[in-house]
Amino acid sequence: MAGAATTLEAWLKDEALALGFSDCRICRADEDWPVGDRLAEWVEDGRHGDMAWMEATLERRKHPTNMWENARSGIMLSVNYGPETDPMKALEQTSNGNISVYARGGDYHDLIKKRLKQLARAFVEKAGAEVKVFVDTAPLMEKPLAARAGLGWQGKHTNLLSREFGNWLFLGSILTDADLTPDAPEADHCGSCRSCIDVCPTQAITAPYQLDARRCISYLTIENAGHIPVEFRAAMGNRIYGCDDCLAICPWNKFASRSAETKLWARPELKLPELSDLAALDDAAFREVFSGSPIKRIGRNRMLRNVLIAIGNSNDAALVEPSVIPHLDDEAAIVRGAAIWALACLDTARFAAEKAAREATEMDEEVSAEWQKTPA
Repeated sequence: MAGAATTLEAWLKDEALALGFSDCRICRADEDWPVGDRLAEWVEDGRHGDMAWMEATLERRKHPTNMWENARSGIMLSVNYGPETDPMKALEQTSNGNISVYARGGDYHDLIKKRLKQLARAFVEKAGAEVKVFVDTAPLMEKPLAARAGLGWQGKHTNLLSREFGNWLFLGSILTDADLTPDAPEADHCGSCRSCIDVCPTQAITAPYQLDARRCISYLTIENAGHIPVEFRAAMGNRIYGCDDCLAICPWNKFASRSAETKLWARPELKLPELSDLAALDDAAFREVFSGSPIKRIGRNRMLRNVLIAIGNSNDAALVEPSVIPHLDDEAAIVRGAAIWALACLDTARFAAEKAAREATEMDEEVSAEWQKTPA
C-alpha cells in the first residue's frame, strides 16, 4: 500500500505541473495545530479591522476539519506571479498610480480555480476520493497549510515565501478525504533579517510574524470601505491598490523569476496609470478599465478615494483643477473627503477659500468633519 500511495502522490504532482502550477505539495489536514488559536487572538485583539467576515467565519476558519469534517489531506498548490521589474521603482513615479503586482494582470482567482477543478476531477477519477476546491475565498487558512505542506514558510511579514519564487506566490487548495503521504514542512529561513518590518510605510508589522491589518496599506486601500485615517494618508504615497513593499524588499527575491504565466503579466494600462486619467473615471468607465481585474471588486468610489490621496501626495499642483476640484461635490462621501485632503496638500490658499465658502452653506456631517480635521 505504501508503494501505491507514493505512486499516487507522484502522479498528482506531475499532473499539477503539467497543468501550469509552479509547485504541488501535500500536508495532513486533520492534525492539531496552534495557528487556529493564534487567529482567534488576532481577531479578539481587533487587528482584523472592519473585516467582519473574519469574525463571522472564525470557528470554521480555525481548522480545516471545522469546515469539512471529512478532510484528511490538503493538496496545496502555488503559481508564481513574479514581476518583470522591481515594484519599489514604481514608488518614484508620483504622478502615476502604483498598483500591487498581483492585481496588474488578469484575475488570478479565475485562472487558478479553473486549473484546480481540472486537477481535482483527474484526482477523483484516479483515486475515487471526495474533494473540495478553494482559492482564497473560503474560510480556510491557506498560508499555514501551504507552509505545513512545504511550499514555503510564512515570513515575518506573515506572507508565504519560498527559496525558489521569493514572495510572489498565489495559492490554491484541494481538500480531500483521501489519506495521502504528506511532504515535510519548510523550515523558516528568515533568520535575523527584518527588512520587511523596517520598510513598512505604516509600521503595520508590529513585531516579527505579527500584522495589524488596520495599519496595512493593502487593507486600507482594498478592504476598508470608509475614509482612510489621516495618519496613514501621506505614507500611502502613490499606492492606489495594495502595497508590495514588505514583499519586494525581501532578500529571497534574488532567486525569483518573472512569472511564466502570460495571463498574470501586467496589462499596459495597469502598470503605472496616470492619476489624472484615473480621477476622470465615472462608474461605467471604471468597470470598463478594470474588467477582468481583481481591482473591479472595490468599486469606483474606493478607487477614486485612493487616487485622490495619491494626488495629494504627488506634489503636482497641475492636478488640482482638473482632478481634485470636480470631486469636492462627488456623490460619495469618501471621494469628497479624499478630495478635500488632496486640495489641502496641493493648494493651501484654495483649500482655505473653499473651506470658508463651504462653512457658509450646509454640508453633510461626514464631509464637514473632513474639512475640520484637515488643517489649512
